[in-house]
Amino acid sequence: MSIFFGAGQKSGSVHSSISMASWDLAVTVEDLGSDAPAVTLSVASDLHVGGVILKLVEKTQIKRDWSDHAIWWEQKQQWLLRTAWTLEKYGIHADARLLFMPQHKPLKLGLPNGKTLRLKACFSRPVFQTVMGICKILDIRHPEELSLLRPIEEKKKKKDKDSAEEIYDLTEVPLSSASRPLLYDGMPAHFADSPEMEAVYKMLSVTQPPPAPEVIAKQYRPASVVDKAHINGRWLDSSRCLMQQGIQENDRVWLRFKYFSFYDMDPKYDVVRLTQLYEQARWAILLEDIDCTEEEMMLFGALQENLTAPDLNDYLKIFRPKRLTLKGYKQYWFKFQDTSISYFKSKEESIGEPIQQINLKGCEVAPDVNVTAQKFLIRLLIPAPEGMNEVYLRCENEEQYAQWMAGCRLASKGKTLADSSFQNEIQSIRSFLAMQKKSSHGNAPTNDESINTHSLVSPRYHKKYKAKQLTPRILDAYQNVAQLSLTDAVMRFLQIWQALPDFGLSYVVVRFKGSRKDEVLGIAPNRLIRIDLAVGDVVKTWRYNNMKQWNVNWDIRQMAIEFEGNINIAFGCVTADCKIVHEFIGGYIFMSTRSRAKSDTLNEELFHKLTGGHEAL
Repeated sequence: MSIFFGAGQKSGSVHSSISMASWDLAVTVEDLGSDAPAVTLSVASDLHVGGVILKLVEKTQIKRDWSDHAIWWEQKQQWLLRTAWTLEKYGIHADARLLFMPQHKPLKLGLPNGKTLRLKACFSRPVFQTVMGICKILDIRHPEELSLLRPIEEKKKKKDKDSAEEIYDLTEVPLSSASRPLLYDGMPAHFADSPEMEAVYKMLSVTQPPPAPEVIAKQYRPASVVDKAHINGRWLDSSRCLMQQGIQENDRVWLRFKYFSFYDMDPKYDVVRLTQLYEQARWAILLEDIDCTEEEMMLFGALQENLTAPDLNDYLKIFRPKRLTLKGYKQYWFKFQDTSISYFKSKEESIGEPIQQINLKGCEVAPDVNVTAQKFLIRLLIPAPEGMNEVYLRCENEEQYAQWMAGCRLASKGKTLADSSFQNEIQSIRSFLAMQKKSSHGNAPTNDESINTHSLVSPRYHKKYKAKQLTPRILDAYQNVAQLSLTDAVMRFLQIWQALPDFGLSYVVVRFKGSRKDEVLGIAPNRLIRIDLAVGDVVKTWRYNNMKQWNVNWDIRQMAIEFEGNINIAFGCVTADCKIVHEFIGGYIFMSTRSRAKSDTLNEELFHKLTGGHEAL
């Protein structure tokens, strides 16, 4: 190429004309649709990524907020987030497959309570930051204790295939930059926007009723320590983003507590955190993921019964003596809400407006019962401007009567079904009915069938005992916890769970250097445990506070740890990548630094330094 210099020209301009040699770069713009051809731009190697984005936006001519969009480099599995870097610095040439798309996309999130949420999560930042964003939306403090893992799909029977799963939608929640979400009525403001959003918050913050035995049976149950070890191989890498780990838009991942080192648990600020932690602990016990004695299992069952958030919905019959609109008793679908009852034509219509809502606060409640004649009436006298309105509710059986009568009595005093005295009220009504039964049938035994015992204990006990054998044992344990409030019952459940010998152990199958057989490494909040796979015995324990350093040889995927007293161990991982083990150890060491800081700000840099390894740098 011939280059001529004119008068007054400097050689520097020659350099700029060479460096600005343009070439074509094709970029697929996701917003244009999957069938749209890639947008071709004329670029130079010294053009920075921000300039490429600017050209793309101009060429697409779509008016919208592009601030969340970024470029994904498919071959390198890398986001181009440093917009000041040039194409040359990134090493991008004409053959690069680039996609321009949003960084936040919908993700299906399986929660510890078994429910599924759909929300927008960050696909471009390290998973650690993605979890922080998710926890901010859900109002969970201390997101460093949680992480994401690939789900274990439960075995579905053919008839289950068409059953549509209920998914709670949070995709419209704005991605706030506030450190703590604005609270309204005790919950984040975005949950107060609509009844649907309030229902999502209730699902997050109220314990679920005990699952049916068939639901428990359908869940994956680890049969051995090796099975438990395989589950820990499914954790996502905290240092890398979702896209780098093959997670696509609308894929399903599980949100779970990963590090069993819980800091600053406060029922006042941690409603969702405590509820979801309880749910994770409850499932660990029901699926025998953690061992406990028979006595402890009965106590866990009793606490679950105490925590069952009452949900009274049923068909009842109603009669109003003074009104002509209802002649005789007529059946409707009734729903208890706070201190009111509403009734609907049918269960199917209960999502709409009720025929009538009756506020029971301040009303008079009287029984009209004859057990022998199977007559179970509730007489309500409701204050009204013109005097008292009389209403009769007819129940089908003793148990239905005990629950609705207890609910009406509490509501008349301005208390809801969530009040800790609800179960006691039911019990006293049952006792009253039992006494009536005894007086008419001599000393006929009463059998309390009100609790579904097989929903409260693990499947092993379903096989070992019949329901009528379990009931008195669970009720016996229940006597000691019946007076606890819902919050105190959650806290007690978590305390007993944390006191179990195997609490907080995450297992990985490893091969120690110099050994010819596989063994199990148990990773706990404060120690590592070497377990003999054949007999399950603990061979050796090493504490983190005696650890001098730990390293990973990323080439041969082997971990080496040095402890005080010239103790060195090395092992390769069989059921998980050594990055997962490295992250567990670093994560627990990070957790142990938190109490000293006494601060709400999370030291992300230290977390990545301790957990990231060379791949995070």
